[in-house]
Amino acid sequence: MSDLQQRVEALYRSDVRGSVLLIVCLWVTILFVLLMTWPYIPDGGIKLVVAVAAAAVLIFNTAAILAMLNHYKEDKDFIYGLDIKNADAARNRQS
Repeated sequence: MSDLQQRVEALYRSDVRGSVLLIVCLWVTILFVLLMTWPYIPDGGIKLVVAVAAAAVLIFNTAAILAMLNHYKEDKDFIYGLDIKNADAARNRQS
C-alpha cells in the first residue's frame, strides 16, 4: 500500500471514529433529555408527539451520518486525496 493510500485510510478511519462517536453522543443526549423530561409532560398526547419527534431526530440524523460515511467510503481516494495533496502543498509553501 502506498504512502498516499495509507494516509487516505488513516483519515477515513478517523472520520469513521468521529462519526460513530457523534452518533453515540446524539443517542445518549436525546434519550437522556427524553427520560429526564418525561415525568414533567402531563398529557399522553404530548408524550406521544415528543417520543415520535425524538425517534425521528435519532433515525434521520443517524441515517444521514451513515449515508455520509458510505459516500466517503465510495469516494475516499478522491475526497481524502485532495485534502492530503492540498495539505502537503500548503506545508511545502511554508517551508
